[in-house]
Amino acid sequence: MKFKFLASVIFIVILTSCSINSDNNNPQVVRTEWHLKNVSGGVGGVNDDFAISEVIWIFNETLSKLTVTNNNTDTSKEDGLDSGTYTYSLIEEGSNTFLVVDDHEIGSLTLPTNQLIIDENLTSNGTGADGFIYTFQLVQITE
Repeated sequence: MKFKFLASVIFIVILTSCSINSDNNNPQVVRTEWHLKNVSGGVGGVNDDFAISEVIWIFNETLSKLTVTNNNTDTSKEDGLDSGTYTYSLIEEGSNTFLVVDDHEIGSLTLPTNQLIIDENLTSNGTGADGFIYTFQLVQITE
């Protein structure tokens, strides 16, 4: 139980934006963005790399909204969601966390150091073999 609570708190802190006060009391706003780095898997065994800022996901935990900016113009690449704003939620089962976007479960969500990995092969209903694995890189923007 303590692990689930701690994992949830860490996950929320990583996904949300926060502000930091500097010594001179001028607030700095930090925005957390997730930049799609690689998509692998699927029936065809894709392995697509993306340039930084090509596909960006921003989670707003307060509003439960996911904003996607998808600038990928290569239609042969699997890039996930189109640009737009989506409602999201999380399902926690045991030690696993699953991402739901607009009432559609995407897959398991893990947060290794400075990365976000979404695996469509692992869902709260079981496992599959033909889903994609999306790897995102953490980018923090200070304004």
